Amino acid sequence: MKICIFGAGYVGLVAAACFAESGNNVITVDIDQARIENLKQGIIPIYEPGLKEMILRNQAEGRLSFTVDMEDAIKSSLVCFIAVGTPPGEDGSADLKHVLGVARSIGSAMNGFKIIVDKSTVPVGTADKVRAAIQEELTARGVNLEFDVVSNPEFLKEGAAIDDFMKPDRVVIGCDNVRTAEIMKELYDPFMRKQNRMIIMDIRSAEMTKYAANAMLATRISFMNQIAGMCERMGADVMAVREGIGSDSRIGYDFLFPGPGYGGSCFPKDVKALIKTAEEANYDFLLLKAVEEVNELQKDVLAAKLIKLLGSPDQEQSLTGRIIACWGLSFKPRTDDMREAPAITVIEHLLAAGATVRVHDPEALKEARKYFGDRIEYSSNQYDILSGADALTIITDWNEYRNPDFERIHAALKTPNIVDGRNLYKPGRMVASGFTYIPLGRCSSGISGEVK
Repeated sequence: MKICIFGAGYVGLVAAACFAESGNNVITVDIDQARIENLKQGIIPIYEPGLKEMILRNQAEGRLSFTVDMEDAIKSSLVCFIAVGTPPGEDGSADLKHVLGVARSIGSAMNGFKIIVDKSTVPVGTADKVRAAIQEELTARGVNLEFDVVSNPEFLKEGAAIDDFMKPDRVVIGCDNVRTAEIMKELYDPFMRKQNRMIIMDIRSAEMTKYAANAMLATRISFMNQIAGMCERMGADVMAVREGIGSDSRIGYDFLFPGPGYGGSCFPKDVKALIKTAEEANYDFLLLKAVEEVNELQKDVLAAKLIKLLGSPDQEQSLTGRIIACWGLSFKPRTDDMREAPAITVIEHLLAAGATVRVHDPEALKEARKYFGDRIEYSSNQYDILSGADALTIITDWNEYRNPDFERIHAALKTPNIVDGRNLYKPGRMVASGFTYIPLGRCSSGISGEVK
């Protein structure tokens, strides 16, 4: 099948590579000339395991190409995916200017029947706006061409996006035309070999499904972070609580790990957008407002623990002269994405308190420089930043941090303090090894991470 994908960002590149991998001819379009030229040279703008190899392979075999020529891509394709950004506006609503800009370009260039697929995360009702924008351009041209608009939300996890696309839990198709639905089934059939999880529904329900899924997952994260706070105050162990409630088949274990808050390109943006959509529908989404508030407060917890441990919560610049080593910058492991990452808030608090901050991350150091410049120290070696530091704090749970050389850590730190925002280690072992160990929501072995 001949496909064009608008947007050479995270979703667009993953979709393009995977569709090409299944034998389709895919043209990826972007207005960023430099990005397109880099992609033609095999320079991939994002880190995602397996993505670079898949792009290079399909480029070499002639199934995947990159261009800035929108008109040619539209005319030569049957299915046009819109996978451009929908950044939050000042009021939290999703900004659709890029989506509707692509829609107008399609309307001005299309030369026959086209299927236009909203792959970007968009509010309920966007398909209607896309359809109207295309029709407006066709009317201005004085032509009458048939087209369908489809909602096909993505459910990709950064760090596992290739597997998620090639072996999806489900594929949601919002469509109001039986013929178009069959074409979309044909397109996704290669990914349905083990189980058929194709769900066909009306367009508005498909648009809502994406937001509802991310809102539910964000709610679970904020809920567990609140439980962790309660555990610290009541002398309970949040990891034991997680095991106890996760064993209930109605609840399960996923997204019940306490941490420094959720981040990334999806959850924060989608929660805000759904709250705004609810307001526009005269509905007060109290639960999601609380989820968002809890998440923002949770991002302050690690810095507060460090200030309590090393400084004074009542004094400004209370960490002056202190050196804090931070492991992990990306919002989650296996990505270099720092959008809305808790590490940004943690580090800004530490800097405001006067601390010297040193950081390590396996993939996100380049991204971190965009946020912090020369205000912090960077290292590609996780142990180098420990020398003479007053504490180590763990912000992102990369595998590299799960079983480190504790003797080396103890010897390098000025004082053997670890504030663990991901509960990677066993408290009893850490205490026995001579560390002051402060996890989240765990008070076993007489350890308290409480923040008043």
